[in-house]
Amino acid sequence: MTDTSLPAGPAGGARPVYLIEDDAMVRRAYGQAIELAQIPVRAFPHAQAALDAYAQDPPAAVVTDIRMPGIDGMELLRLLRQRDAALPVVLVTGHGDVAMAVEAMRDGAYDFIEKPFSSERLLLTVRRALERRALSDELQRLRARGGTDALAGLVGQSPGMAEVRRLVAALAPLDVDVLLHGETGAGKEVVARALHAASGRTGPFVAINCGALPETIIESELFGHEPGAFTGATRRRIGRIEYANGGTLLLDEIESMPQALQLRLLRVLQEREIERLGSNQTVPITARFVAAAKADLKQLADRGQFRADLYYRLHVAAIALPPLRERPQDIPLLMAHFLAQAAARHGRPEPAWGDRDLASWLAHDWPGNVRELRNAAERLCLGLPVQPLDGGADSAPSLAARVDAFERKLLRDTLDLTQGNVARAAELLRMPRKTVYDKLQRHGLAPGAAGGGGRDA
Repeated sequence: MTDTSLPAGPAGGARPVYLIEDDAMVRRAYGQAIELAQIPVRAFPHAQAALDAYAQDPPAAVVTDIRMPGIDGMELLRLLRQRDAALPVVLVTGHGDVAMAVEAMRDGAYDFIEKPFSSERLLLTVRRALERRALSDELQRLRARGGTDALAGLVGQSPGMAEVRRLVAALAPLDVDVLLHGETGAGKEVVARALHAASGRTGPFVAINCGALPETIIESELFGHEPGAFTGATRRRIGRIEYANGGTLLLDEIESMPQALQLRLLRVLQEREIERLGSNQTVPITARFVAAAKADLKQLADRGQFRADLYYRLHVAAIALPPLRERPQDIPLLMAHFLAQAAARHGRPEPAWGDRDLASWLAHDWPGNVRELRNAAERLCLGLPVQPLDGGADSAPSLAARVDAFERKLLRDTLDLTQGNVARAAELLRMPRKTVYDKLQRHGLAPGAAGGGGRDA
């Protein structure tokens, strides 16, 4: 059985891990450990055999000894990176080779393992390398389909984002207005644009922020006006609603719309027609309305701060956007996606990052959500200090928070490795079983959810 989360090969099956080791007994032991973890592996006695097999069966990751006859691990790293710069290469080192391995990591190696090491240590490293490869492959798919896939901007593999993509795909071709709910920076406009792109509508996408316009002009912005409608109105002006005909109109922060305008908007949604200010003639409306709110409109309606009839008219089709803190598994893919965009925009190479950086990002709550993460990627690409958008050292992730994030990931990975066997996990982590249970409870990691069954022996 093969892990379906592994990177896929050209024939659709999972690509193997290459294991290059000249010692036959060691090669057999390492290969069996990887196979028992249901990870496909191909073992080779020397580097040239691996290079010969590369064209027909390219690897997802490579584990290679440094000191081998013929082509050594350092030269193999260079040759492999010429073929695939994103290929994770793990170097197996003796005590005297550590400095060499560190230098190789600067040249693009993914990681190194120092002998002697346990099979569990090998598997943890291989799994992390495969996760990095899967991330790289997903990013390439995003880039490839970016020009043709209307949903390409909805980045993320979490259940929450999968549900958002499902709803967008289902609602986009329908002639129905949509209500988006999510915190500031969660990506409401990105979802609205995806709805528009996937709808097949030929009209424009028009966005208006109801909270950014003074009450004195928002009515004219939305509905337009005729000459003489008010002082200074010398020409006819087409409003945003009418301009969006045939397309999509996003009403962002709709909770900020004055209630008098809410009544007019309700009539537009029901009758699908408007009257410009100063006019008695109606204009038919064919635009789709997408309303976005960061507040709970139902609660506002219950308190009389938002028209209940408008809320129920908008709530026919709704999409809730999860905050970034509820989908931390999307952080590495989002960061890689934004770094690639920033690098292309500024003509700079994409900055490298590793597990320590990821632990820091996972430790942060991201109150600004995806928008804050995108700005962090921009700063990282420009070589600037990466801090939360509210600025100041006090708001940066604390050392304790970063340690907590790293500890949680280590516990989850170890339980995955032991298939939920807490006693075995405690042995690998070299800590009392009760301590492991306490930490699992503190981090909200049920053994069964993290691994597979919560066995204790």
